[in-house]
Amino acid sequence: MPRMLDVSDAVRAEIGDEEADRLLAGENAPGSYDCTSCRTPGDSEQERTSTVLFVGEETAVLAFAHASCLPSQVVQVTEEQLQGAVRSIGAQAADDGPRRSAPEQAVLGVTSGLILIEGELHPALVVEPTSPIVRPGTTGAGDDFLPLLIEQGFMPVTEIAAVPPVLHGWSVLLAVGQLHAVLQPGPHGGQPVAWWQAHQPLQVTDGWRASANKHQQVLMFAAPVGSIGRQPREDLLRDSLDRAAAQGRLVAAALPLAGT
Repeated sequence: MPRMLDVSDAVRAEIGDEEADRLLAGENAPGSYDCTSCRTPGDSEQERTSTVLFVGEETAVLAFAHASCLPSQVVQVTEEQLQGAVRSIGAQAADDGPRRSAPEQAVLGVTSGLILIEGELHPALVVEPTSPIVRPGTTGAGDDFLPLLIEQGFMPVTEIAAVPPVLHGWSVLLAVGQLHAVLQPGPHGGQPVAWWQAHQPLQVTDGWRASANKHQQVLMFAAPVGSIGRQPREDLLRDSLDRAAAQGRLVAAALPLAGT
């Protein structure tokens, strides 16, 4: 059965027309897979699925993602990332060949807390990846997490003295009192897509939820790996945020609340 696969021109150019056509015909594509973006199961027979090609210096690995999570694209990674952190994603190919695999991508750690600004408590999410974020299409080591977010409209923060500006088009999805996702604008002005999605909905405190409903927005702070850490208390989280800001390692925006 043909799969509901998207193969971009960039991916086709890398893997060749023959392989791309085999994928589209369902010969080499898995039915079920784990999305390389949100990590939840997908089914290329039932939903639109993107082919994502991770390319290292010597190796290339094809992975699959929900089309709502990622467009079909080529992602440049280091050979160490490709060789050293490979995980299995999907079922056996139709010819019972080896499983497709993808590199272990950075996971976004998300912590919720209340942040005091100008004498008022605001609901906040603090986002810190588990490893450096490399810009798609680039080679070599580095961490482009903050530059990528700044390009999306997040503002550098040197001190947490005022509420950051609202970033329109982005939102925080809260449903039945639980945190589900951070949404970003879809491509070409389409429906919003998940920038981050919880594996399982995250519980938030009654105080956090009440504050979010009051302000109808959530403050999102983001910092590179190693800047914040997992802090057990809100005062320690605030101390880490203040340090990251003073070091020029923090960006922020106010995201409208979606849901209740």
